[in-house]
Amino acid sequence: MDRFQAADLTVTTKPDMSPVSDADQAVERVIRAEVEKVNPNDAVIGEEYGTTGNSQRLWVIDPIDGTKNYVRGVPVWATLISLIEDGESVLGFVSAPALSRRWWATAGNGAFTQFQKQTAKQIQVSKISALKDAFFGYSSLDEWIEVGKSKQFQELNNSVWRTRGIGDFWTHLMVAEGVIDCSADPILNLWDLASLVVIVQEAGGQVSTISGENPLQGSNLVASNGLLHEAVLEKLNS
Repeated sequence: MDRFQAADLTVTTKPDMSPVSDADQAVERVIRAEVEKVNPNDAVIGEEYGTTGNSQRLWVIDPIDGTKNYVRGVPVWATLISLIEDGESVLGFVSAPALSRRWWATAGNGAFTQFQKQTAKQIQVSKISALKDAFFGYSSLDEWIEVGKSKQFQELNNSVWRTRGIGDFWTHLMVAEGVIDCSADPILNLWDLASLVVIVQEAGGQVSTISGENPLQGSNLVASNGLLHEAVLEKLNS
């Protein structure tokens, strides 16, 4: 937050043409240092500094998910931290300080959120069971064009009650909260999605890739309340 909207924020372009700020790098360094102190034998993978260590326990860090928002002063960005054990996401934590929100879950213990300093509350997905009644969230149209699924994406948009391009982490966490009913993102990295997977699952929802596989092994994410999952996948694969 100290660097958010700072006049001297330094922003550079990575080889994949995505922006990175000095805040992204500083946040990841801090988290890596904390993991090293507490669990020095654990492996870590982060967006800015790659992979270190070789362990069945893997910490996954996205220091600022939504960097493009961050550098423009849009408050929709968050730090994402997750723990993968034996190929399964067992802990997910999302902190969005500019929104005064946090979300978290551990496998088998439910999913929770907290606003400012209010009491944390457990969250659950919605019970909407028909696409025609569903609220669908996504990030941007251009990525669907990039992966060659703009027609399928539009067909899904045409089949639901309401759509909004909320974007990034927040879209999928709204599914976990039951605020919206399904979401999809066609281009993601492990650090973008690992924390979201366990939170949606512990809220009673379902997650997969667009092709229906384990999202931890893929590069995209579909999240839903479970009741709508097959219908969403059918539209995106038609």
